[in-house]
Amino acid sequence: MIFSSLTFLYAFLPITALLYLLSRNRTWRNGVLLIASLVFYAWGEPKLLLLLLLAALEGYLGGLAIEKTHSRKALIVTVVLLVANLAVFKYLNFFCDNLKALIPALGNVPAIALPIGISFYTFQILSYDIDLYRGKVGVQRNFFSLLLYVSFFPQLIAGPIVRYETVEHEIRERNENFSDAAAGIRRFILGLAKKVLLANGLAAIPEVVYAGKPEIFGTGAFWLAALSYSLQLYFDFSGYSDMAIGLGRMFGFHFLENFDYPYISRSVTEFWRRWHISLSSWFRDYVYIPLGGNRVKKSRWVLNILVVWALTGFWHGAQWNFILWGLYYALLLLLEKLVLGKLLKKLPSVIRWAYTFFLVVVGWVLFYHTDFGNLGTAIRTLFVYQKTDWVGVIAASSDLLQALPILPVALLCSFPVFRKPIQKLGESTVGELALDILCAALLVLCIMCLISASYNPFIYFRF
Repeated sequence: MIFSSLTFLYAFLPITALLYLLSRNRTWRNGVLLIASLVFYAWGEPKLLLLLLLAALEGYLGGLAIEKTHSRKALIVTVVLLVANLAVFKYLNFFCDNLKALIPALGNVPAIALPIGISFYTFQILSYDIDLYRGKVGVQRNFFSLLLYVSFFPQLIAGPIVRYETVEHEIRERNENFSDAAAGIRRFILGLAKKVLLANGLAAIPEVVYAGKPEIFGTGAFWLAALSYSLQLYFDFSGYSDMAIGLGRMFGFHFLENFDYPYISRSVTEFWRRWHISLSSWFRDYVYIPLGGNRVKKSRWVLNILVVWALTGFWHGAQWNFILWGLYYALLLLLEKLVLGKLLKKLPSVIRWAYTFFLVVVGWVLFYHTDFGNLGTAIRTLFVYQKTDWVGVIAASSDLLQALPILPVALLCSFPVFRKPIQKLGESTVGELALDILCAALLVLCIMCLISASYNPFIYFRF
């Protein structure tokens, strides 16, 4: 089940909200959210719900052991078990396939299904146990409360990565009110519009171009596809994050922001302060700093950067292109910190923005193509000019032609041009009414698109 499905919008969410409102106290309300979250996950992964429960139990028992012994050993055992769980279900096939490529005599390894959201909920459990060891949070003695944190449906299957310290007190005590609920509903609808109207609308462009012949879809079309995918991915994932934040707020939870208009960045370093904030900050706090961060010798610091970004890429998927994508950013960040930093500050803002945007768009080409043959073709076509047969491109697919008008709208919306006007609307009664009318219109438009459209997956489900 996904947030942009009619099942979720017409059945799951209204029923959950109604049962929640009818519940008399915090215990019952948490129970409603827990049961709803488990149903939400089991809807798509009924056989693997047990894996989620076992991972939560590992984190719970590990937390009790850490709290009782205050020992590093208890933390290490807990972390190893959780990481091993992730490694088996997400990466074992990858390692076995690569080993078989080196040693063909090895037999076939049965494919292991990738549990949806395993990267997100594993990192959440790890943050709880590590922060408990560091003394940043208190132990959670109620297993069902910890399970609610791990499985809470707004952020369960595609993030953002919510740390336990963010919701520690709100699990026990939170103040649901009409103002928060209304703001949450608006945020949810705006996220839904990002996903359905923009991300889904752009999907045809990279799909058609990358499936076609480079001699027809030449350099111009390949740059068009790269730009379209960059925007599609942004609105897909930031839209999901908006919906997650909105849903959490409806039920009294306040998640941190996960995106901050990353495409206005004027350096790669700034881009990663604005893109998928919960992931980049997670690797910073739980991997980079424990490795020594930048407080070590330069050679060790360079190694730390390479390790963290290789892991960041690998976190996104068990494919070599993701590792390559992570190392690509490691090299760019090292280049900025060691060579380009002072030079960039002297350049005009528009040049710095163009430099960053160009590199990010190229990076998403690495991200898109899991097949190295297709990746090589895409990179070569981008940088070795081939004439584009625009008549052939347009004739290739009616979906592509319909998607093209969405591109300039999406590009405009990726910049904060509407942020202040929307904020001002919320500052007056008349403005709030206008904003509610706008959200209602967007919701109707989204539902119309969902009824008629066939494409509606979330890209980040596979991560």
